[in-house]
Amino acid sequence: QVQLVESGGGLVQAGGSLRLSCAASGRTFSLYAMAWFRQAPGKEREFVALIHPSSGSTYYADSMKGRFTISTDNAKNTMYLQMNSLKTEDTAVYYCADRGGYAGSTKPWEYDHWGQGTQVTVSS
Repeated sequence: QVQLVESGGGLVQAGGSLRLSCAASGRTFSLYAMAWFRQAPGKEREFVALIHPSSGSTYYADSMKGRFTISTDNAKNTMYLQMNSLKTEDTAVYYCADRGGYAGSTKPWEYDHWGQGTQVTVSS
């Protein structure tokens, strides 16, 4: 049974940093593309970044480039999202997701498994 568990969310002031973690279990870590999405109240789920654990290749939404960094520790079956220079508009529930096969996607409906989400709140 595949399980994704996020952690690391919290309350931070604008300009601060947080690191989110997503621990995966129940399948071969390197065979799945993985991604972070976020969803603010009243808004659709939004793509943040994706990574291919086997190659380390990454792709970011334009608004996250330069501020967010996605990475994995394959030995720990864990994906991370380092978020710097946080803005109030980054406030959302952040979800990790995975998708079988190599090809990643920016479309949430193309992902197979999801974590429960972790709340990130950025105050002004």
